[in-house]
Amino acid sequence: MNDPAPPDTPDGPDDDRPATTPLLVPRDGVPAVLTSPAEFARAAEQLAAGDGPVALDTERASGYRYSQRAYLIQIRRHGSGSFLIDPIEHPDALTPLIDVLEGPEWVLHAADQDLPCLREVGFRGRELFDTELAGRLLGLTRVNLAAMVEQFLGLGLQKGHGAADWSRRPLPDEWLNYAALDVEVLVELRDAMDAALAEAGKQEWAREEFAYVLARPAPPPRTDRWRKTANIHTIKTARGLAAVRELWTAREEIAQRRDVAPGRVLPDSAIVTAAAAGPQSTAELTRLPVFGGPRQRKQSGTWLSALLRARDMPEAELPPRKTPTTGLPPVSRWEQRNPEAAARAARVRPLVKEIAEANDLPAENLLHPELVRQLCWEGLPVPVTAEAVNERLAAGDARGWQRTLTAHPIAGALNSIDDSASDSSGTD
Repeated sequence: MNDPAPPDTPDGPDDDRPATTPLLVPRDGVPAVLTSPAEFARAAEQLAAGDGPVALDTERASGYRYSQRAYLIQIRRHGSGSFLIDPIEHPDALTPLIDVLEGPEWVLHAADQDLPCLREVGFRGRELFDTELAGRLLGLTRVNLAAMVEQFLGLGLQKGHGAADWSRRPLPDEWLNYAALDVEVLVELRDAMDAALAEAGKQEWAREEFAYVLARPAPPPRTDRWRKTANIHTIKTARGLAAVRELWTAREEIAQRRDVAPGRVLPDSAIVTAAAAGPQSTAELTRLPVFGGPRQRKQSGTWLSALLRARDMPEAELPPRKTPTTGLPPVSRWEQRNPEAAARAARVRPLVKEIAEANDLPAENLLHPELVRQLCWEGLPVPVTAEAVNERLAAGDARGWQRTLTAHPIAGALNSIDDSASDSSGTD
């Protein structure tokens, strides 16, 4: 699990907490890393003989590699034990594991981080329990794995290697110990949290949320990702922005080809420095910070070509200085651009927050903020009915439990605006 955050103290007063027992090593020892087709097949047989949910986790190499592939997959099931799977050398031989894990419920922490790379190698799940999401539905302020293991199980989970280079081979023993511990008590945590959800009357909410996360398609790729270059705001001209874009694109191609994190090919600071300086020759380029190093000298032709492309680019092809706007404008500008929408937002957004607080939820887990903004911007035919609000929320992928909590109150809030407007006009 790529979660470098240190353990947090759980919610609640310190004196009400039992002493924490350190969880330093897996109860059955650190399992060997499995790398061969024969080992995968034996592990699948053992997992098939187990029972209950399956704890899953992955380790990637974010910050070191371009890809977000899994370099280690951790699996644990009651009656089977724990397994550390190296999927790199023989990804096509994972089929027995993929098949045996398709049926049982998966237990993941922060599933959005792990599902993409599990799917990349073919794993398919039918049921999900996301312990991080369960923590949010329970209103916990600290939802990292270590904090919740301490709170619900009284165990101190050791962290520290989540941000490591998991593409390294062989993997150090202490890293493998860390990886095995991430699934050691994940099913026990799932059971404790499921009981807490049931006690809070939120078990069905959680089931709907988990099913939604499991079925949700991958988001579309972001456009103009080069505009996320650090300190790009210091570049004031369209041609300077073109230089950033061309350098960023050249770096992206190299990073993808070599499977190296882009920042390790060329740091953002160097891109911005070169775009601002506008060197016209290799000699001028290599006098700039970073570009004078031996690695960058080898790539100097690539970087200079990118800069010269930007220099010679026709005006019509230069990027706009401001980021092209997509979606709705900021709510702070609605009063001028759409006063009716501003009035709706002034009623609905605080209402959603109030409902969330009454149910011990983060507002963003009650209704996605963008869905609330869209509803307020577009409005609904008056008089607004709860059925119309329900249909609009459903069209925006709001789950049933969310609509049950919010459709009627939102309809009432929207109608109260029209009532106020009618009263005002009558008074005049």
